[in-house]
Amino acid sequence: MNFTWKYEERDVDWEALSNLYKIAPLGEKKAGDLQTAFSNSRYKCFIFRESRLIGVGRALADGVDCSYICDIAVHPDHQGTGLGKSIVQKLTELSKGHQKIILYANPGKESFYKKLGFKKMNTAMAMFQDETHALNAGLIHET
Repeated sequence: MNFTWKYEERDVDWEALSNLYKIAPLGEKKAGDLQTAFSNSRYKCFIFRESRLIGVGRALADGVDCSYICDIAVHPDHQGTGLGKSIVQKLTELSKGHQKIILYANPGKESFYKKLGFKKMNTAMAMFQDETHALNAGLIHET
């Protein structure tokens, strides 16, 4: 299959991206919020098949210490084809030179990222705007 990879957000259809997250399924993300998040990310990948957005990912990075890979999404028609793996590998490659590369995984996806070299952290902690949802989704635990 022929894919076109883009590494800047120019000409991205943010509504199409919002829909991709919904059907991936990675939840509801508003188009305007996605535009802000991707615009503020150092590295980003947008993958198109013909003119259709089918894969995406981004990394927040400071250029030295930490790169945080997040928001990996692949259209359901292309899941299981290696596209998600390729996105993570590209973002990891772009993040080389950072002291640490951190990745946030949804529960149940840990084995996928482990195969790509990521290790489970013992000390990661988070605060969520919707803590109840985060608890119910298994993203955080009461301590």
